[in-house]
Amino acid sequence: MRPQRIICLTEEPTEVLYALGEQDRIVGISGFTVRPARARQEKPRVSAFTSAKIDRILELAPDLAIGFSDMQADIAAALIKAGVEVWISNHRSVDGILGYVQRLGALVGAAGKADAYAAELAAQVDAARRAAATLPRRPRVYFEEWDEPRISAIRWVSELVGIAGGDDIFPQRAAASLGRDRIVADAQEVLDAAPDIIIGSWCGKKFRPEQVAARPGWSALPAVRDGELHEVKSPLILQPGPAALTDGLAALQRIIRRWAERQG
Repeated sequence: MRPQRIICLTEEPTEVLYALGEQDRIVGISGFTVRPARARQEKPRVSAFTSAKIDRILELAPDLAIGFSDMQADIAAALIKAGVEVWISNHRSVDGILGYVQRLGALVGAAGKADAYAAELAAQVDAARRAAATLPRRPRVYFEEWDEPRISAIRWVSELVGIAGGDDIFPQRAAASLGRDRIVADAQEVLDAAPDIIIGSWCGKKFRPEQVAARPGWSALPAVRDGELHEVKSPLILQPGPAALTDGLAALQRIIRRWAERQG
């Protein structure tokens, strides 16, 4: 029997299930959920990212809980010990997001709809690649996920920067799944890379371009000199779900295309 009472411990399963028309299966969501907006009015919020209201979840009698990454291992363990079936995904790439949509759809008996939705998302990604190929020049991009300590882009974000027409200045760090392994401890690395664009997506707080511009030595960076400091809201880009491939990618495209147009 397919799961009928699902707890979504992160936003991306909620967004996917709503997109597939399978939202009636959801009985609880993450408190960080913002997409779709109606989910916050329709579903009880039962978890953060690294913590959850286990007793409240059990009251909802779920037959499946869906989470993401080893960061939720403690929540998963507590639910498993309580007899709840748990699926923890660990996808961290654009292709991984597309595969996740298909796997989740199959899990709830909506494989056909999920395949069609994944194909739609893939088509948007391909269209962005084609558009990027028409740009006269590719900017060097520094994407900052957090400010203190400075953390550079995770893999799917780095890939999306490339798809949108830019080049991540720290692609080698992007392969690291944990934020602590993407810390840019030496600011000289950014100075040496001389990014044309700086994009901030400080998870859970507002990006402050004036603070970035005031960092010692950063006024000489092309991005700071030319006023190319931009924010992409974290719910659009830092969740490995459909939002990143749609609104997140579109935001990156706008920033990069405007920069390219200014180059003449």
